Amino acid sequence: MTDQRPVDAQDQQPRVFGFSLSFLRNQALRRILAAAGAPVRFGWPKASDCVLVWGRANTAARGRAIAEKTGAGVITAEDGFLRSVKTGRQGESPQSVILDGQGIYFETSQPNDLRDFLEQGPELTAEQARHARDCIAFLRENHLSKYNDFDVEAPDLPDDFVLLVDQTRHDASITGAGADEGTFQQMLDAALAENPNAKIVIKTHPETNAARRRGYFDANDVTDRVILYREAVSPWTLMAHAQKVYCVSSTMGMEAIFAGHRPVVFGNAFYCGLGLTDDRHPSVTRKTTRTPEHLFHAAYVQYCHWYDPFTDTASDVIGVARTLATQGGFARQHRKPQVFVGMRLWKRGFLRRFFQGAAKAPLFLDDPQKAISAAKRDGADVFVWSGKETAELAEGCAQEGLTLYRVEDGFLRSAGLGAALIEPVSLALDDLGIYYDPTRESRLERLISDSVDLPKTALTRAAAIRERMVSLKLSKYNLPANASEVPTAQHTVLIPGQVEDDQSILKGAGQVKTNLGLVQATRAVFPDSHLIYKPHPDVRAGLRYGGEALEEIAQIADQTLADADIATLLDHVDCVSTITSLTGFEALLRGKSVTCFGAPFYAGWGLTDDRGDVPTRRSAMPSLDGLVHAALVDYPHYWDPVTSKPCTVETILDRFAQGQVQRTGRGSIRWLAKAQGLFASYAHLWR
Repeated sequence: MTDQRPVDAQDQQPRVFGFSLSFLRNQALRRILAAAGAPVRFGWPKASDCVLVWGRANTAARGRAIAEKTGAGVITAEDGFLRSVKTGRQGESPQSVILDGQGIYFETSQPNDLRDFLEQGPELTAEQARHARDCIAFLRENHLSKYNDFDVEAPDLPDDFVLLVDQTRHDASITGAGADEGTFQQMLDAALAENPNAKIVIKTHPETNAARRRGYFDANDVTDRVILYREAVSPWTLMAHAQKVYCVSSTMGMEAIFAGHRPVVFGNAFYCGLGLTDDRHPSVTRKTTRTPEHLFHAAYVQYCHWYDPFTDTASDVIGVARTLATQGGFARQHRKPQVFVGMRLWKRGFLRRFFQGAAKAPLFLDDPQKAISAAKRDGADVFVWSGKETAELAEGCAQEGLTLYRVEDGFLRSAGLGAALIEPVSLALDDLGIYYDPTRESRLERLISDSVDLPKTALTRAAAIRERMVSLKLSKYNLPANASEVPTAQHTVLIPGQVEDDQSILKGAGQVKTNLGLVQATRAVFPDSHLIYKPHPDVRAGLRYGGEALEEIAQIADQTLADADIATLLDHVDCVSTITSLTGFEALLRGKSVTCFGAPFYAGWGLTDDRGDVPTRRSAMPSLDGLVHAALVDYPHYWDPVTSKPCTVETILDRFAQGQVQRTGRGSIRWLAKAQGLFASYAHLWR
């Protein structure tokens, strides 16, 4: 007999057996099911066991027959409502799964767990309703749907249109909703009759666009009023511009509710009968009245099981949403081919891996004109390491209408020095300028300005990231270091040394341009404070130039701590004094005061004591967490060193916490790092 209780409500999980080759062949799917509490076995079930079937696929009938013969229960599995970037038929594994102990949500005439959650579940608590609203807002703002391989902008849409949602032929969700081919024609006829002055835009299914399955509408349905829209565009964009939404049983109907529509629904879809839809199917009866928040909570929180592919463990809806937003956003921004200009040999390997999901493998060229010609030919974007950008390259890209990205390390980079050829876990890709150059606007600067309008949920996320970074004592390079004595009775100022020929100094310094000048200026501002000078790690390692004034600095500063851990030092000082060092930003994370003699990206926003000239365009007044969100969430792209996939900053924090971030250069390039150290004085020859 089938166990009629929801899986989550069962006192003891039964053994789960599968009779589909997909469960045997698809290791990723088995891991997801195991994380959801349904590890699949292979063998013959007993009456106390369960048989797992996938949806209503052909193999499901076999599993159900075995369950009936043995008396075992049946659990039906399906993709969750936020699945992946690409479709399953394109080879991408899901990040959510449904496990239904009664039926399946799209067979609305039969019992299923989701129906119970919607009809019998209690009213939401205030916290549950708030969480649902926050999640819906996150989906809308990040354009998240079941599949997410699309653009945000929608070309060639009419001004006034009604949206019709097509589905794939003979899908079980259509028959399960009591619909057929005639239902789709009925929907089109009604849309034309009820909206005589509007265009009808038929949105094709992603699997139809990928040439995997046919839809119900094709070119034969196109007229002067009916448009077949095959563009891979965000459903949220379409729904934001549509006057009305018509559907049969697509989950886009549910998303339309979240987008503020009252969709016209021609099938007996699972979200019908709740007072949220204009129901046209004769089998629909009013079950109960629910809010969009209740629908979200039942469908996404109670019904779906969520999976973290980075930790191989169960997750939650917001964790998966953040991952899909990151992966979808990266794919969307960099779907064009890439042409890299003047990239050093050791960087090319990780850049190839970083962009491995692109349509073509990255092309590496040294000549700017050849790079521009190749990018024009291939419809590619151009990438250059920020310090290697030339006026010739920038002007050439502008003339040809090519996007030029400046590439730099992110602010949470590695467990070792870049100059020692340690690969980064994050990159900044800036299409406006670059964060350390205040002479022109950068993408980060714009993000910081816009952060004043971030929702509370984004600021809460940024605060959690900030607190975790501080608790893990993370900085940019995260080098092993020695503990040092720091006085606590006196006001203490940390002065981080910098690489004096670094681009951040060349572009962002004002009158104070050297480490000696910084120490002198700091003493003038803080005559009675205890000054600690810490040389830059690259200079300390002999890999970069940091000036020859250590003796003079030692006469002014009270301490020189070359090998101290920067994160530990920040915990024990009151203030940081800098030209443009990232240490100033890391000090802000820890609530320390920061004095800037240059114009780093975090200066000029009302968060620092600015003694240098900062751009007047920095007029916004963001919060600290707004700055953090811009600098650590929105600006960099993160790359998981374990799975080699785009990931969130939270995943990178987990990797640092678990010691899973690379600490040494790959074996084939370590000798280059040693040679670079020996010839640091001649760095201009290879940089």
